[in-house]
Amino acid sequence: MYSHDGHDIFVIDGHMHFWDANPENWKTRHGESWIKCFHAFHSGLSPADEVWAFDKFCRYGEEVLVNDLFRSGYVDMAILNSTYLYEFYKNGFNTHLQNSVIKAKHPDRFLLCGSFDPRDEEAGFDAFRRMMAEYPISGLKLYTAEWRGGSRGWRLNDPWASKYLALAQESGVKNIHVHKGPTVYPLSADAFDVRDVDYAATDFPDLNFIVEHVGLPRLDDFCWIATQESNVYAGLSVAMAFVHLRPKYFGEIIANLLFWLGPDKLLFGSDYAIWSPKWLIDKFMAFELPEDIKQEYHVDLTLDTKRKILGENAARLYGIDIPAQSAKLRSDAIAAKRAG
Repeated sequence: MYSHDGHDIFVIDGHMHFWDANPENWKTRHGESWIKCFHAFHSGLSPADEVWAFDKFCRYGEEVLVNDLFRSGYVDMAILNSTYLYEFYKNGFNTHLQNSVIKAKHPDRFLLCGSFDPRDEEAGFDAFRRMMAEYPISGLKLYTAEWRGGSRGWRLNDPWASKYLALAQESGVKNIHVHKGPTVYPLSADAFDVRDVDYAATDFPDLNFIVEHVGLPRLDDFCWIATQESNVYAGLSVAMAFVHLRPKYFGEIIANLLFWLGPDKLLFGSDYAIWSPKWLIDKFMAFELPEDIKQEYHVDLTLDTKRKILGENAARLYGIDIPAQSAKLRSDAIAAKRAG
């Protein structure tokens, strides 16, 4: 468990990936364009000594991931998000099939997210049920701008999307992570518009919608929606990265979120391997809101709030008992190797 000034903090990385973007997996030129866009975000916002060579970034491997998250990166548990992109990658970019392999090796460290695509319509129901039955799915990650054939995206308030959300609810899944943030080339920005979350959150009050990347660059739209919808939460990946080069902008983002949503609805995410949790957490824990922002927004980023953001809020959504889970993790293989 991460310790800061004598305080133990349980860390859940709520948004990370284990992708395969090596050139052998590129299906079209967009496979190359996609990972180059990711690498541009990585190199443009990371500290200079944290920037990876492009080859490593394309396929970093299991050992690097485990080290960066759990041994050096302060993370206790992480949520494996699935992003399929079969139009761009032969075997998919980051699927639950790939992610389940590393989940099986470290079952107490990872939560696994599956997905659905409403464009499958009724024909996809059986495959969705099999995924839920055959894999330890804890949540879903939805990517509304993913290309498929002639379609360049879908919306959460599409009729078939509602049917899949109802099926997810029947299957016992409550946490729905939705990418609603910056576009990635060549996807279309309007397909990430956050306003369809409003419909889904109203129609499914027993589901939790974690809006990844807090809707950036549509932060105002997101805040207004998340204020009126009690089941909408803010996933901070991407937003976290601005703590390094644009701390004032980061402070304004966090202050807006604290003002509108409060401290109980914000979840840390590194967006690994775009960024690594160690430097994000180091800089986040050292960060204090400027006095003028505190005065304008009437909020503060206290240690208790940081503790909630880094792990307690996600633990509550996923039903994780932090003391019990911490005791379990102290005796697993990762902890043993770290101690050794």
